[in-house]
Amino acid sequence: MKLDASDIDSLRPLLVETVRTVLAEVQNADAKLGGKLAYDEATAAGLLGTAKYTLRDARLRGEITGVRIGKKIHYSRTELLRYLSEGGKQ
Repeated sequence: MKLDASDIDSLRPLLVETVRTVLAEVQNADAKLGGKLAYDEATAAGLLGTAKYTLRDARLRGEITGVRIGKKIHYSRTELLRYLSEGGKQ
C-alpha cells in the first residue's frame, strides 16, 4: 500500500493524538515509579510482574545483574528494562 501526501495529511491528527497519548502514559508510569534509579528485589519483581524468587534465580543464572547495597540486592531501571526487552534472557 502506497501513501500519497493527502493520505499523510489526513492521518496527521491521528498520529499526533496517538503520540500524545503514549507520552502521557509513559510519563504517568514514570511518576508512579518515583524516579528511582534502582529497586530492591521485591519491588523489582513486582514491576516485572514476577515472583521475587524468579528474579533471584534469574540473577543467579546471570540473566540479570543486581547490585548489593547494604544487605539487599537492588536492580537498576536500565537493567530491568534490558531484561524485559530481551524476554528475560541474556
